[in-house]
Amino acid sequence: MVEKTSTSLLYLDGVSVSFDGFKALNSLSFVVEPGELRAIIGPNGAGKTTMMDIITGKTRPDSGQVFFEGDTDLTKLDEAEIAQLGIGRKFQKPTVFESHTIWDNLELALNRSRTVFGTLFYRLSGEDRDRIEEILDIVRLKDRRSDLAANLSHGQKQWLEIGMLLAQEPKLLLVDEPVAGMTDAETAETAILLREIAKTRSVVVVEHDMGFIRDLGVKVTCLAEGSVLAEGSIDFVSADPKVIENYLGR
Repeated sequence: MVEKTSTSLLYLDGVSVSFDGFKALNSLSFVVEPGELRAIIGPNGAGKTTMMDIITGKTRPDSGQVFFEGDTDLTKLDEAEIAQLGIGRKFQKPTVFESHTIWDNLELALNRSRTVFGTLFYRLSGEDRDRIEEILDIVRLKDRRSDLAANLSHGQKQWLEIGMLLAQEPKLLLVDEPVAGMTDAETAETAILLREIAKTRSVVVVEHDMGFIRDLGVKVTCLAEGSVLAEGSIDFVSADPKVIENYLGR
């Protein structure tokens, strides 16, 4: 059991879920604080994706508690309602509108309450433009704003999708293997980018690249067999015999 405080942004306690007899999560307890950047590691099948599915409402737990911002019970909400609360998720494979420009991708993603009719006649406000400019700067695409998304490198598409999530103003961003397939330079830049983003919101990063995790320099949670195996700095977790046996030694 983990301690729940009134200030915790995300709180999971005793969360379990099984699929056809396989226990994907086994009494998982996990807390994320406001403005925290957290890294999640662990072998395949450890429960990392299932944990994100639970948080975003894609999967319902068999047992346990999942709360957001104190007392909002995520197990009672659907995926759309959870997204509206301010939880954004980026999957491993980037999904951007390749036939649109970088600017248009960000404009389409802006968190604005619009009816279908209103969308057809919507005009960007000065505030909207300023926000898109700010996001372009954050995701290192300011000079590419007029380029088609299809012409970006794999790493730049990842950055654009992160930017599209930022346009929705999430309080919590879940990012799945962001540096898979990136160049070394893009990987190093992504660590800087995510640290910048975490200054204004919480970010949970699932990743296998240990060099990237080390560059992030944040608290690390290692999952195995659906529960927390170890938690702490990368050096502390990497030296844990259970982590070496279950993950690093493989």
